Amino acid sequence: MDELDTEPPLVVVPGADPSARQLCFAWGPAEVLVCETLFSRAGGCRSRGLSRSPSPSRVWGEGRAGAAARALTGSIAGTGEGAPSSSRVFVVRRDQDIYIQTLRKLFNESHGIFMGLQRSEEELAGKSRKAQLVQVSKNYRSVIRACMEDMHQAAVSTRDPALQGQYSTQVSILSAMELIWNLCEILFVEAATAGPLLLRLLDWVRLHVCDVDSMVQEVLSSESPSKHKLFWNVVDVFVLQGRMDEARHLLSKEASANPTSMNMYKILDDLMKKMPVPSLGNTQTLTELELKWQHWHEECQRYLQDGTFASNPHMESICKILLGDEDAILEKKELMTTWYHFLVTRLLYSHPTVKPLELRFYAQAGNTIILIFSTVSSMDLFLGGESSPEPLDMILMAAFEFEIHQVIKECSIVLSNWWFVAHLTDLLDHCKLLQSHNLYFGSNMREFLLLEYASGLFSHHSLWQLGVDYFDHCPEYGRVYLELHIERIPLSTEQKALKVLRICEQRQMHEQVRSICKIMAMKALRNNRLGSALSWSIRAKDAAFATLISDRFLKDYCERGCFSDLDLIDNLGPSMLLSDRLTFLGKYREFHRLYGEKRFQEAARLLLTLMTAHIAPCSFWMTLLTDALPLLEQREVIFSAEQTYELMRCLEDLTAGNPDKQKFQDDDVETTKVEMLRLALARNLARVIVKEGTVEGS
Repeated sequence: MDELDTEPPLVVVPGADPSARQLCFAWGPAEVLVCETLFSRAGGCRSRGLSRSPSPSRVWGEGRAGAAARALTGSIAGTGEGAPSSSRVFVVRRDQDIYIQTLRKLFNESHGIFMGLQRSEEELAGKSRKAQLVQVSKNYRSVIRACMEDMHQAAVSTRDPALQGQYSTQVSILSAMELIWNLCEILFVEAATAGPLLLRLLDWVRLHVCDVDSMVQEVLSSESPSKHKLFWNVVDVFVLQGRMDEARHLLSKEASANPTSMNMYKILDDLMKKMPVPSLGNTQTLTELELKWQHWHEECQRYLQDGTFASNPHMESICKILLGDEDAILEKKELMTTWYHFLVTRLLYSHPTVKPLELRFYAQAGNTIILIFSTVSSMDLFLGGESSPEPLDMILMAAFEFEIHQVIKECSIVLSNWWFVAHLTDLLDHCKLLQSHNLYFGSNMREFLLLEYASGLFSHHSLWQLGVDYFDHCPEYGRVYLELHIERIPLSTEQKALKVLRICEQRQMHEQVRSICKIMAMKALRNNRLGSALSWSIRAKDAAFATLISDRFLKDYCERGCFSDLDLIDNLGPSMLLSDRLTFLGKYREFHRLYGEKRFQEAARLLLTLMTAHIAPCSFWMTLLTDALPLLEQREVIFSAEQTYELMRCLEDLTAGNPDKQKFQDDDVETTKVEMLRLALARNLARVIVKEGTVEGS
């Protein structure tokens, strides 16, 4: 996989005709927008805002299988050689599977397993670590199987033929995924050694390849099992899968029903009973096992050559299978159904102590290695030229040949989403099997696949939250991808915005925090929700926007005579220092609170400070001066002489410096306010002078 793929597979967009029309496209984070034009193939492409595709039908550069396309209502006008006309627009998605509701369990539960694996920082050593990784692999497989069972149940319960077909297809895909994963678990994660390796492969075959329970039940439930037409088929399947005890049990029924075959039965039963097989708890060495197997093999050969089973073709066929006779095993081809079942059966009866690296070839004659057994020959023998290998066959072939990178590559091409390869590669990376493999564009394989999988999750309205954690565990490019994708999440509700904001704040993504807050503040402002808009602008630390909203609050106050969102304004705290206008808003609200609590002296000082500090907008000065009127008319003198002079100066500055002075003078209401203020200020000044003079005289 180090070299560039020369020709990626094509993905056909249903309804589009690239041979007749040029296709143009524009890339999105998880989708491609494709449009067809009415230009001829020789002409140029001048559709609005879209670039020309050098290979119109090759929509995905990686050649992903399973891309889905759907037509959207819309038109793009052509302005070239032909007359203006409309053409269709398509949206091509690469990970269509994430939109299947029944696969949600797969994505959600595997996320928990993935996170648990990443958190195990204190790596266990030796056997403990291997056992931990094997358990993680089994957990992944259990999720696949549970999801497969749910999908099967959905297929059975639905009455919609289209849905039924879709569910059945997904069941087949999930079944293939578990088959591949289980084999990779045996060969790569557990790394089973000679002896246990064959036992694991037999379990793999029994679990995935041939389910004979219904056939067995049918035979055993009959009045005379040995006379049933499927009797010998069931016996053969048990033998082919190494299930000797079950095969002997069935043969005992044949012996009971046919006393004449009792002698043959006893001999065959004894051979099957004595067959040496590896055992997980057995302490014997491989050499001892091979010697026992060789003696047993010679005994089987002797009975076959003596014609012991000649009168019973079924028993003779079983004896040939025990000897590993290739032709005899191939005669049972219909019962095995797959070449990899054939491979494991050949191993069982030809070389039960096979080592992992001997799966492709084994046996030695003198000093020359003779290729007499291989996965390739097993597949060729089984298929017999009648059919070509399927993609699943090629993936399993690569696994048997220990081509880990080829397994991942083939799965990436064949499967319709990145879930499988992303999680399998991550597990293999923790097994230290991919440490030396870097891709040509700067990232390692694990990170590349995790990035692709997480990017697909971000196109879903709720699964994007899982994608965040996957990006977090991509050390090289994860943060960059997260920053790019999180900006594209539609902030449809305030609750969702807060969730996105919390994610950004936890990761110190300050630019994204500001962007989200600004977007939400603008949305709130458009809906005239000033309190929410102010809160978002404060979180964004956007002084200009906070000033704008503060002006809206003041304008709203002038029109209505009261403030909205008092709880927010009363609890601005240090946040009011973000901008002068916000500071003024907070302090002006404080003035109203002091006045309401009849703390007139403090209210007067604060009001005068607001005017002399020049943080109040000029348009609001008349309102501030008007607010001073009740204080000027109080029985007790509130403003001192100096403060009164300051108020007079502010009033004169307002009337003299107003650019619309003539209009101001023509406004009867404003003129009345000014006259009332001048009168109140003069009266207050007189009272202050008398009061201060009296105090000085005494």
